[in-house]
Amino acid sequence: MATQQQLPRVESAPQTDRKLRVLSGIQPSGNFHLGNYLGAIRNWVNQQEMYDNSFCIVDLHALSLATTRDSLRANIRNLANTIVAAGVDPDACTLFVQSDVAEHSELCWVLQSVTQFGELRRMTQFKDKSGGQDESVSAALFTYPVLQAADILLYDADLVPVGEDQKQHIELTRDVAYRFNQRYGETFVLPRPDIKPDGARIMSLDDPAKKMSKSSPNPNSYIALGDKPDEIRRKIKRAVTDSGTEIVVDPGKPALTNLISIYSILNEMTPEAVQEQFAGRGYGAFKSELGESIVTAIEPIQQRLLELDASPEIIDGVLRSGAGKARAYASGTMTRVRERAGLGGY
Repeated sequence: MATQQQLPRVESAPQTDRKLRVLSGIQPSGNFHLGNYLGAIRNWVNQQEMYDNSFCIVDLHALSLATTRDSLRANIRNLANTIVAAGVDPDACTLFVQSDVAEHSELCWVLQSVTQFGELRRMTQFKDKSGGQDESVSAALFTYPVLQAADILLYDADLVPVGEDQKQHIELTRDVAYRFNQRYGETFVLPRPDIKPDGARIMSLDDPAKKMSKSSPNPNSYIALGDKPDEIRRKIKRAVTDSGTEIVVDPGKPALTNLISIYSILNEMTPEAVQEQFAGRGYGAFKSELGESIVTAIEPIQQRLLELDASPEIIDGVLRSGAGKARAYASGTMTRVRERAGLGGY
């Protein structure tokens, strides 16, 4: 297996005459929650002026697990509305739906020719999502990382914002891109993961060993962006904590550390500053203020969502425009790929 350590890499040098290109993908798989917002979209909003951003709603990836037509279409629209409501400016980026750009599927097939079976079999996310049922899960779940590589490489992305749990996928993308470049000539930029130290992994409110997830059977384990203020306050009050009563930053207190992390991000403070602010005040006061911070952060998003739901033509226009821009770029990449690989007629 060719690995990042074994193969020399020719990195794309940042160019002074352009912004770095960034590709971010997010799956339309249900109600958005606080962990998604703090770990992904909030960073997109904060960095949208820094980079040349493409934000992709990866509906083809959603097909790797069982879904229905109506639920998928509803989830796509809900996610697009949420991204815009949270502050992403469609005029400053490219926001589009993956399946609206056919080049994603075409490049995925081409890249499978330079992806090794053993590489995919070793992907930890496949092991986690298949639940040990390798023989009965869809082939799409197995080849998911190749489609993800196609998503990234189509747009010459320099950076890919991901959590630590997705770093392995970016390493595979680099290996696949390098292998293609070695076989057919320099074609793809080798992307780098952009892993934020804070907020990338918000944990469950009822189990700090698990990532916050909307698929949890316990609705008290996550804060949905659609939760009412009183519901948010109640969930935070019921959130598990560790022994003791002091608000302290301590690796031995994972539940409290998770709550401190949420508060520090929302209030733009360091965890140490949060500890100092709540010195001697106890869990009750801390949870009360944390609940209010979440309510304050989510309220404008909820208001904007109501406006977008009432005017569906806004998002329709955003996604049509975004798909047009994405297709224009992706078609250029695929023309280059076909020429390099010798594909197509004459």
